[in-house]
Amino acid sequence: MADPTKRSDENGREPSSSDDANLSARLRSLDARIDRASAHHEVKESSARPTSDSSALGQAFRLSAEFVSGVAAGGIVGWLVDRLFGTSPWGLIICLILGFCAGMLNLMRAAGMLKSARHDEKR
Repeated sequence: MADPTKRSDENGREPSSSDDANLSARLRSLDARIDRASAHHEVKESSARPTSDSSALGQAFRLSAEFVSGVAAGGIVGWLVDRLFGTSPWGLIICLILGFCAGMLNLMRAAGMLKSARHDEKR
């Protein structure tokens, strides 16, 4: 029976010291490549993270401010229209509805659900 502690290749010959040296060199080369790749991956991950990465609470405050500011601006403009032209309460109602729509549009843009408004591009 064959000795299980002895190694042999598929041709049945015993490995030489040059085979062990080649294997050790390949192993060191592989270790070096893995180390370089993992270091490159860590650097890439840290640089890929956006600098404006805000927390969930900060994002919630931003989104709520986008919506509330649209409604408040509509209410203020409506109140001014009613005072100037004496159209109470229609100016306030219409401008609040427009402010609500503008707030929703700003909210969706800030959340990334819609693309930002762009100027007409020449093609």
